[in-house]
Amino acid sequence: MSTKLHPGMCGSAFPYHADPTILTEGALAFLEDLTRSFRPGLEVLLRNREARQARFDAGELPGFLPETLDVRESEWSVAPLPSHLLDRRVEITGPPDRKMLINALNSGARVYMADFEDSLAPTLENLVEGQRNLLEAVRGTLRHLDPPTGRVYALEEHVAALMVRPRGLHLPEQHLEVDGAPIPACLFDAGLFLYHNAGEILARGGAPCLYLPKLEHHLEARWWNQLLGAMEAELGLPRGSVRTTLLIETLPAAFQMEEILFEHRGRAAGLNLGRWDYIFSFIKTRRMSPAALFPDRGLVHMEQPFLRAYARLLVRTCHRRGCLALGGMSAFVPQRGDAEGTAQAFAQVRADKLREVQDGCDGTWVAHPALVPIAQAPFDEHLGGPNQLHRIPGPVEAGELLAVPQGPRTEKALRHNLKVGIRYLESWLRGQGCVALYGLMEDAATAEICRMQVWQWIRHGADVERLGPLDRPLFHAFVEDALFQIRAEIGELEFADGRFMEASDLFETLILARVPPPFLTLPAYDLLLEPAPLEVTR
Repeated sequence: MSTKLHPGMCGSAFPYHADPTILTEGALAFLEDLTRSFRPGLEVLLRNREARQARFDAGELPGFLPETLDVRESEWSVAPLPSHLLDRRVEITGPPDRKMLINALNSGARVYMADFEDSLAPTLENLVEGQRNLLEAVRGTLRHLDPPTGRVYALEEHVAALMVRPRGLHLPEQHLEVDGAPIPACLFDAGLFLYHNAGEILARGGAPCLYLPKLEHHLEARWWNQLLGAMEAELGLPRGSVRTTLLIETLPAAFQMEEILFEHRGRAAGLNLGRWDYIFSFIKTRRMSPAALFPDRGLVHMEQPFLRAYARLLVRTCHRRGCLALGGMSAFVPQRGDAEGTAQAFAQVRADKLREVQDGCDGTWVAHPALVPIAQAPFDEHLGGPNQLHRIPGPVEAGELLAVPQGPRTEKALRHNLKVGIRYLESWLRGQGCVALYGLMEDAATAEICRMQVWQWIRHGADVERLGPLDRPLFHAFVEDALFQIRAEIGELEFADGRFMEASDLFETLILARVPPPFLTLPAYDLLLEPAPLEVTR
């Protein structure tokens, strides 16, 4: 087999033999065979996405599919949940960074979702290091020495269950090519994790678990199910042994929750409210409609009617079919050196989780170990058992899911979107995929809201309070001012050492594009890579 393996980012060589525990002959052959079998079908699904978006741009609205009415109305249920997946009241998420992984697994949460998607910048170093960390975590050998303090971090006897989120279907893995084209990033992430760990997890009495992101159609869920079945067969695993939780985080997918779950009925463990990507997807899906203008990002919270309907439908779908409904991520994080700000963040997290458990959710997400007990308290108080599968909310109408949130568009919010977008992209370009900014944990999903919201305001000449219609010259002036403010906030030295000008140029280009790219990480990925891949012959 002849492949091309990219050396990494920023001139750092990362050759094939640098980590023989992960990029082994067998693992690469496994990925090669699966790529040839499943990449053609994925390419069809991605073309179908483009065609659907073109129809949405022309005025069509997402809706419940008439051709799958029988799935929604017939009686069926998912495969019975194993005992260790019946209680998922608090899940913590983050990248598969070594120290983060140890702290999260030791945090007291029921689950740690190791994220290769929205909170990881996909340098080859990050990807392979993350896979190696997972391999050691599964075997209980993961340790970390913190050089500044000399402290050794190690796994405790009882740790959270491990789940892994591979990247979305839209992303290529540009470090590795098969037959002259990049392999799908989702296949790289899920394939390496299962190849190295699925058998070991099963032998230890667990189940290999994946979180599947950014689905837009039930046929995409079917593709995933077929891919996982092929992986199980190749690895000698029982059919359905890989359990999945599917994120409902796009507007089209909200109308196909039943169908998506039906495609995974032999392996599904639940659905998740991916609220930040969902908000981004709502704006993106209806981007060409001036009737779908969003207010300030800070006003688009889970009390908005369209998000209440989305949450209610997800709980109803899951509980009717016998699996768990997982709440979303509250972005508030503790603020170092600010006791009052941290207390406010804790109060907001608790209120958010109280609403979720009262809505019928069986569990929720947090992004920081300190938030685990804060989020768990409302679930401990209200669940009365490992979950609340018995609660089934009433039906939801299509119009409820399509209701546009109302509120002002302000200069303060515009400035905040630009600073967050630029600072997040700059961090991403340096290899860090999640970063705490202004009291919130920002990742690719929240940066996407910033991007698409400003794009939408410019596209439709939205009135911004005290500024009038937002046009291109006014927007450019605000970008320049955002850079000035960022420099003042972090200091001249840190600004000069960073990649802020690249980030700013890219963010501005994306926002001013006539037709915005579907995801900002697609053009940003090119800036992570060196021009020429490294030839590797096996």
